[in-house]
Amino acid sequence: MQTIFDLDTPALIVDLDVMETNLNRLQNYCDQHGLGLRPHVKTHKIPDLARQQMKLGAVGIACQKLGEAEVMVEAGLPDILIPYNLVGLHKYERLAQLARRAQITVAVDSLEVARPLAGYLHQQGLVVDTIIEVTSELNRCGVTAADDVVELARTINTTHGLRFQGLMVYPSSVQSMPLVTEALAALHKAGLEAPMISGGSSPTAYRSHEFPGLTEIRVGTYIFNDWSYLRSGICGLEQCALKVSVTVISTPTSERAIIDGGTKTFSSDMGYPMGYVVEYPEAQIYQMSEEHGFVDVSRCGHKPKVGERLTVIPNHACGTLNMHDVLIGFRNDTVELQWEIAARGKIR
Repeated sequence: MQTIFDLDTPALIVDLDVMETNLNRLQNYCDQHGLGLRPHVKTHKIPDLARQQMKLGAVGIACQKLGEAEVMVEAGLPDILIPYNLVGLHKYERLAQLARRAQITVAVDSLEVARPLAGYLHQQGLVVDTIIEVTSELNRCGVTAADDVVELARTINTTHGLRFQGLMVYPSSVQSMPLVTEALAALHKAGLEAPMISGGSSPTAYRSHEFPGLTEIRVGTYIFNDWSYLRSGICGLEQCALKVSVTVISTPTSERAIIDGGTKTFSSDMGYPMGYVVEYPEAQIYQMSEEHGFVDVSRCGHKPKVGERLTVIPNHACGTLNMHDVLIGFRNDTVELQWEIAARGKIR
């Protein structure tokens, strides 16, 4: 019987009991409030976990890139939203292939995105459901005015390759929802129906019932949680399922230890300190090179030794998953299964 202490390091591990509790908690919340849950698989990138989320009651999944969607369609996932502008012939060709095999919904935020996409799909004899992205406080993509939403929706409805279905926003928040509400009112006045209103973000997930109009939420990190959520008060330590097992490989001074995981293990998302060292809460990973993690142990009463295993809750679960080939599931320290991270690196 293999335990997590027998694994070669660095090893990406997940506490299955904690993960399953996280999955059930959010699904139960959505069921209670009549919301669709559409898990964003950019976090885990694993078809088996997407299937598990669907089995619990998810209405579908979200994939940020076509590459992720291709992996999930190949694995038999039936309903996929791609909440990302698709631009260029390569993307159109791949989308058409997916739309012949599964229910695909895409997002657009401008006429420049919608028109050529619609034209190509029409040539292929396809019609794809489409939602319009509305901007948020992130100032990323998205239509910025309600009148422009109406104009874009009308254009979509007059094409033969796209079918207008509603709106999306990320995150769905106190700051972003007023524009969504304004856009819905403008659409209604124009006689345009919007049956799908898709919100998003794990940090705001449990406030979704406060935002009238939402029909579903797209969330990813909730399955694992991470140190950024923990230190922001979004989750508790007991809700952090994802960890990285590393080994102390050097203790050059009494104040510094070096572990065998750096930016190619954790990514460098969200800066420093990197993560939470479970065995030494006073320690901080204050710097990383590609394969080395620099740990400040000056505040630790008991110092880690060469050869000692440490367990780190990473800053950002999504970035960390994308650095690894496999995710190892355990219960009570016993290894139970291993998943290939099949959509790792699917950035196109």
